[in-house]
Amino acid sequence: MPRQRETSGSRRAATTSPYDVACWCAANGWPVHPLAAGRKTPAGNCQACRDEPHRPADCPCLPAGRWCHGFHAATTNPALLAAWWGKNPALGVGVSCGPAGLVVLDIDAHSAEVPHRDQLLPGIPIHESVDLAGLASGFDTLALLAALRGHQSPADDADTLRVRTPSGGLHVWYRTPPEGPRYRSSVGSSPKVALAWQVDVRSTGGYIVTPATRTPTGTYTPVGPARLPAPLPDWLAAELLRTGHPMSTERAPVPAPRPVSSRPAGQRADRLLEPLLAQVEACAAATEGTAFTEKLNRAAYTAGGLIAGGHLTESRARELLTTAADAARPYRSRHNLSVIASALSAGAARPLHPKGRP
Repeated sequence: MPRQRETSGSRRAATTSPYDVACWCAANGWPVHPLAAGRKTPAGNCQACRDEPHRPADCPCLPAGRWCHGFHAATTNPALLAAWWGKNPALGVGVSCGPAGLVVLDIDAHSAEVPHRDQLLPGIPIHESVDLAGLASGFDTLALLAALRGHQSPADDADTLRVRTPSGGLHVWYRTPPEGPRYRSSVGSSPKVALAWQVDVRSTGGYIVTPATRTPTGTYTPVGPARLPAPLPDWLAAELLRTGHPMSTERAPVPAPRPVSSRPAGQRADRLLEPLLAQVEACAAATEGTAFTEKLNRAAYTAGGLIAGGHLTESRARELLTTAADAARPYRSRHNLSVIASALSAGAARPLHPKGRP
């Protein structure tokens, strides 16, 4: 955010407008989108998008400069920023992390039951000799990971932008090189892709709340002197690679050893899944009363059947489902992943073939 005279962090954030921050982010090449006033969730869709479910890629609002569909509307266009925040100066600011080339560690400090030591750092067994007394949050698990690798915790990295959240958490911002891999977003409780318990990763398919955004519980406030993201440390990049966060290998299509007729079947599978995904994304129009979980469950169950039938890869299914779910309910990532995992497993017990039964 724009540098000001060094006074208290909370006072600086309180005197910097969201519009100023939005312009500053855009000037750094980070696409931004509005957050609902007083909240950390995207501003609502227009009435047409609420009434007629569709995928963000097919939305006429985005080319027309409207902010529908959350981070899909993110832009660096100064004219749009002036129009959006000119209409409602109280809108918060979100940065679409993937297009911005950012990896942000979202460290939580929520009160929750601490899992077994084997679930604190996925893929890293923690020997019984390691004293875990007092471990209670993402600050502790990230410090533990850093200590095991011989580095300081990113939470203490004064060389990069760090932002204190109203709930007591911390966002640690890093940038990736343009030629580097793209990273997927994840939540710390995911059984599939996670860095550490209570440490979420915000990157492709996710957004992050900027400083100066205000909620009823407080203001997102920068910590320390740094106001720009530092390069992603090599050791953290290695940990993201170890935990399956890079997307480059999965985004490249790999021909499957199947008959030529499998290509049309794959296309039919996409057509079968697309309207279900559109129903999930359309739930972004309202925060409740949309049967979001039911719709996500139906889409994931169908995807599970398509995977079992050999018409869709699991990695592709999870990418489609998480993107749709996070577009509608980005603040419920843990819930989304839980629903997806359960429904995929249930659907896999009943193979689905677009042409009908084999």
